[in-house]
Amino acid sequence: MVPVLRAALLAAFIFIGATGCAGAQNLPVHVDPGARDDMIDPVAVPALRFLTTPDFPPFNYTDAAGRLTGFNIDLADAICARLEARCTIQSWPWDRVQDALADNQGDALIAGLDIGGSAGERFDFSRIYLQLPARFVTQRPVFPDFDPQAITGTVAVREGSAHADLAERTLGRAQMAFYPSEFEALNAIASGEADFFFGDAARASFWLNENPDCCAFAGEAYFRPDLFGAGLAVAVPIGLDNVRVAINWALTRLQREGRIDEIYLRWFPVSFY
Repeated sequence: MVPVLRAALLAAFIFIGATGCAGAQNLPVHVDPGARDDMIDPVAVPALRFLTTPDFPPFNYTDAAGRLTGFNIDLADAICARLEARCTIQSWPWDRVQDALADNQGDALIAGLDIGGSAGERFDFSRIYLQLPARFVTQRPVFPDFDPQAITGTVAVREGSAHADLAERTLGRAQMAFYPSEFEALNAIASGEADFFFGDAARASFWLNENPDCCAFAGEAYFRPDLFGAGLAVAVPIGLDNVRVAINWALTRLQREGRIDEIYLRWFPVSFY
């Protein structure tokens, strides 16, 4: 879901002028609302069979009641509704879902599949509908003059992630603490075991929504598609152009109509942008 970190990293470029900070932006521009609309015949897609996985919270996962839920699930439903298409969403294990799409078990895969690498050669993709920046999290109060390069405490990261590798290379004054997951790294901030978290902003937002009194984002959002992935898009089998074009058509209109923002704020009331 996250591309392998590229070999060449300049020492501190994420934290200085080339960061691509979001500034005061609270809502992402998920797709280009001014993009040329693809002309489609909605009759060509009377039904859409979405595939997903049950283990990618908060985007697609099975909740405590056994229901498939998440941002991607709501977005898939919205795409079908906008196209007036019959909709099914079927959950597959992560290690089988790509083969299921290739074997015509579904028309589209919405599960955080990496656009690059082998998947990029195996499938076509819709427009990117959500970019995933990195952010710092720390205990409240958060000072407005937060400077990552001044960090001297402990930074919690997910072991093996691009965020962890980059933090090790660039935060020379900090001590790294490695955890199996983002949520465990974030819990270390709440317990005082670590001073800062650096990692996936979407996962952090989901966690902050459950821990609003404890912690908050510090500093700005950092967008590095070459390190953290290009973003989220819907995969479709190569050659299934009517489905890909229809999904792009729906995404453009859902953005213009504010529907994607509604779904985003439902799942991320603590905006990660």
